[in-house]
Amino acid sequence: MSYLERYLSYVPFEDTRKSIRSTADKILKIDLAAGFRKRVFNELLLGEVQSGKTSHMFGVMAAAIDAGFYHFLLVTSDNTKLQNQTFTRALESFQEGISICDENDTLRFRTNRTLPSLVILKKNSRILKKWRNEFLDSQRLKDSPIFIIDDEADAGSLNTKVNKDEFSAINSNLRAIRDDANSCIYMQVTATPQAVLLQSLESDFRPDAVTYFEPGEAYVGGNFFFAKPDSFCIREIEETEIDDNKEEYAEITEGLATAVRHFLLVSAETNLLGKDTCSALIHPSVRIKEHNLIASKIRAHLNDILSNIDDEIQKKAFEDIWIDIRSSKPDFPSFNKIYSGVRDLLFDMKVNVITLNSESDASRSITKGFNIVIGGNTLGRGVTFPYLQTVYYSRTAKVPQADTFWQHCRMFGYDRDRSSIRLYMPSFVHKLFQELNSSQNALVKQIRNKGFDDTHLLYVNGIRPTRKNVIDSQKLQLLVGGVNYFASYPQNLDLEKLDQVMSEFSDSESMYHVDISILKQILNLVDSRCQEDWQSKNFVNALDALEKLDEFENQKALLLVKRNRAISAGTGTMLSANDRITVQKYLDKIVFVMYRLTGEKRLGWNGNPLWMPSITLPEGYTFFKM
Repeated sequence: MSYLERYLSYVPFEDTRKSIRSTADKILKIDLAAGFRKRVFNELLLGEVQSGKTSHMFGVMAAAIDAGFYHFLLVTSDNTKLQNQTFTRALESFQEGISICDENDTLRFRTNRTLPSLVILKKNSRILKKWRNEFLDSQRLKDSPIFIIDDEADAGSLNTKVNKDEFSAINSNLRAIRDDANSCIYMQVTATPQAVLLQSLESDFRPDAVTYFEPGEAYVGGNFFFAKPDSFCIREIEETEIDDNKEEYAEITEGLATAVRHFLLVSAETNLLGKDTCSALIHPSVRIKEHNLIASKIRAHLNDILSNIDDEIQKKAFEDIWIDIRSSKPDFPSFNKIYSGVRDLLFDMKVNVITLNSESDASRSITKGFNIVIGGNTLGRGVTFPYLQTVYYSRTAKVPQADTFWQHCRMFGYDRDRSSIRLYMPSFVHKLFQELNSSQNALVKQIRNKGFDDTHLLYVNGIRPTRKNVIDSQKLQLLVGGVNYFASYPQNLDLEKLDQVMSEFSDSESMYHVDISILKQILNLVDSRCQEDWQSKNFVNALDALEKLDEFENQKALLLVKRNRAISAGTGTMLSANDRITVQKYLDKIVFVMYRLTGEKRLGWNGNPLWMPSITLPEGYTFFKM
């Protein structure tokens, strides 16, 4: 039996097995076959948050063994819990035929001479340097390629000193391991590819190819939680709770108390069904002091609930949540039965309150039990929370980063009960996640349709795609909505064909409502003699990105046409005063203006007429492109 077939025998669902086969075939038979001429080939494996990326990267690894690869290095975030989780998954997935080592298994690595080897390490410069020496001392890579799998590739691996013309430590060590090998396949795996996609052409970590895999039918993700109109599972909390939770001597806030009640009711149902696992996630901020404070408040609140279990006011508060759950899950057990179950859980001390951060309870297991988990950054980046049914999220940031916030969506996954899950968050945080979901959908659609080279990252103003220190700031291109972009040095690629297209539109003071496809047709016939001035390709890609947003899917663009214009070459402005006023009225739309110039030599042209384009993208959006 092949390694891939043996691995797939441990995968429980047929649609997942089918997806893994498809992904492995695409990468091994198409991308790598085309990329073997490169000494280092970068493949980006893109999935959704908690959609099965680990199972897919293990499937690709198994197929690579069948294809003749022998040495594998898997690097995870610098997070002990995540590394242990990945190591355990590998042992369960490959129960025979592979030598699997963690960072302390140097002896096992040295003595293995017959089996394919998989080394699983944290992205820690000391550990990577130590294992680089192990690879060198063994001389196993002298005549053999290495297959590196970079889990959460946008975190830790990229050069954080790119704008200083230096290399950061982790990036240098990964680069050194790649360079030591005869050749290297470097597979970057992530659900948030913003930082990877914005690597410049000069970066050694820019993908050569990208593979996106669809989540399975049972997956619950962004389009369920953050759809427009609002999903039934969202429960709004007061914005003041963000500050109220920080008050040391204040009681537990009402929104947080409501979330705890919801968790207890769903946990009681789970316990009644004979299951032993249910999770709640509390993500209030990045500060450890606040995590500990909230944990203390929740423990005190649980004690109060048990002490006053027969209090009628308290029972009414629980009954309100029970009615809410029944609105989406009519077969939820009777209130008396469920409330009795809450009593049993608390009396038997089955509810655990766990702070999950760098200073407390980081080593505690969350795979079993009825757990209320509180934390900050540790709650993202690959850590899985089984049967997560309650999420309380009130974290904010002055300038939110899309990839960071999207990684916080640990409620995404497969083992969720859609009918009883609830998210508690302020309305402005909910709106932020809706915008992120819309942008994520647009990004995936662009990659699937056109690949990543022609992809724009599109975000509403005030959201940054990723952290600045991994992006070459001198090579980043921005297109800002609400700004008029025109070609000072226009070039008509086919004037006759352009005249034919524009013949359908006469001169007018009013706007034509046209399909976006018409604008793209026009843009493909014009450009600029100076690429630093204006690139039609960038605007075509920006329009593609907009079309992928739900709110622009069927929206018309506006087109204004004027002829016989006498404008000097290299002018600092294009639009007339009246036309500028007209365009300013429609800043929430895509506005395109075409002037047909007389092209006289006295004005600096070549004596022939030509078309000059201008485009204004919708205000409130920024387009990022490397």
